[in-house]
Amino acid sequence: MQSPWTYKNFEIREGLKPGSETFRYFFRVFENGEKKCNYCVWIVDDALTRFDPSTDFKAIAASCKAAWHQWVKGKIDGGDFRNRVLKFEKTGEQEINLSDMQEHVRPE
Repeated sequence: MQSPWTYKNFEIREGLKPGSETFRYFFRVFENGEKKCNYCVWIVDDALTRFDPSTDFKAIAASCKAAWHQWVKGKIDGGDFRNRVLKFEKTGEQEINLSDMQEHVRPE
């Protein structure tokens, strides 16, 4: 995970899931040192070229980070502390509960 940042009273630790062959970028949200929730951006393999022709994970993360920060801030502003996934597929995107994922996505 990369360096943490703060928003309101929350600390957010973010970064690519280490060693993952699938694009999974996590935002772990903490309040007063206690983990509040996880938000994840998951880009399925056949959608990677939508973001970067070379499918370079670090390049994709760098180019999209500002938009994803806004998504996280919106969740916090709305009081939505459910574990959520913003899943990008070739044909579009959808936001779903992490617990509803057929293939569970874990930050560690």
